[in-house]
Amino acid sequence: MSPRSATVNEELRRRSRERLLQATVDLVAEHGYEATTLGDIADRAGAARGLVSYYFPGKRQLLQSAVHRLMHRTLHEALEREPRTEDGRERLARAIDAILGLARDQPLLMRTHMAGILQAEGFVQCPEQQRLAELLKETVARHGSPAPDVDYPMLRALLMGAVFAVLLPGAAMPPDRLRAELFQRYGLDWELGVPPGGCEPPGGTPPQR
Repeated sequence: MSPRSATVNEELRRRSRERLLQATVDLVAEHGYEATTLGDIADRAGAARGLVSYYFPGKRQLLQSAVHRLMHRTLHEALEREPRTEDGRERLARAIDAILGLARDQPLLMRTHMAGILQAEGFVQCPEQQRLAELLKETVARHGSPAPDVDYPMLRALLMGAVFAVLLPGAAMPPDRLRAELFQRYGLDWELGVPPGGCEPPGGTPPQR
């Protein structure tokens, strides 16, 4: 039997990593961070336990990469859904709605992710995070930013702050109010993206252009 080519080996490694990331998202969303072990993740992914340590230095880094992958996929799907558009205002609205939607639909997972960022390891710079960053940079560029590398970190910080506010135990803010604030900041009409509920923003005051 001839040895596998470098291309085939690379594809197998990519698939193994993808399975580990998906297993992490699924298990943490189902059982929580503390109750999920690296062995559980390897078993769910159908991979050897040592493969987890080969790709990731620890569980916290693995979770961040897994959530960044989920955020990238969710954002990409939102931006490319039909009807497809190149309009920068619509695309930014879709991006905001996609990230707020994750906070709504995956509260345990996103709360765990946000808590992990505040730990000693901090913000993990991984391939998944870099792909997410490029997509957000492209989004602010299409919205009209003359300096996406400067404006992207502000959008990222605002989105992270909104997710934190939605998920803060005992003092959570309504997602609609946070959406209205973000839309006002970027001059977006309420009906862009996927407006929740009625057609009017909270308070009935349309965003300022």
